Amino acid sequence: MAMLQNSALTAVLASVATTSSAQNNLGVIPLAPTQAGKLPAGFQVARTGKGTPAAWSVVADATVPGGQVLVQTSTDQTDYRFPLAIYDGVTAANVEVTVRFKAVAGRVDRAGGIAVRLADPDNYYVLRANALEDNVNFYRVVKGTRTQIKGLSTKVSSDVWHTLGIQAEGDNFSVSFDGKLLFTVNDRTFTNAGKVALWTKADSVTQFADLTIQKRP
Repeated sequence: MAMLQNSALTAVLASVATTSSAQNNLGVIPLAPTQAGKLPAGFQVARTGKGTPAAWSVVADATVPGGQVLVQTSTDQTDYRFPLAIYDGVTAANVEVTVRFKAVAGRVDRAGGIAVRLADPDNYYVLRANALEDNVNFYRVVKGTRTQIKGLSTKVSSDVWHTLGIQAEGDNFSVSFDGKLLFTVNDRTFTNAGKVALWTKADSVTQFADLTIQKRP
């Protein structure tokens, strides 16, 4: 189990205080301090596809408030390999999620993403940004097979913090990048409530911070 934590990750999973939760249906998850090299509590590590297991840990990063980030560190170059850090504290169909990410390295891929309505490691939606391809794409993953639903070309710089966001309400999905709406799309493949996860691909070494999860009506 692993949990995003860090002041810099400013409660890497944005927490919704109990009172706030009742009023805003927002789940602010308080994160306890963690040691570099270990995973915070509340996440489980999984992988879609092939290759070595995912390797997630909290590491020091002086460029963010709090000085820590969650990072996928494995450099396995298996192309069809998608590491997941799944948060167990929220199960929802209608949800708004944002996260800051920095694509640090990767020869096959250099990507970071958010999975929603995750039923298991082989069935979910995923929004991802890729610094080698300069695009933001939205996919469905069904029985382990990934299919693109929609995408848009936009500059995604390596070694730069970006913000990725997705809002899922019914069959409508709104995608944002660095605070700007990129596109909306409709899909009904997954309608049930599911988990939220952080996602990478192949040998992507990607850092994540400031994850927020808000349930929608």
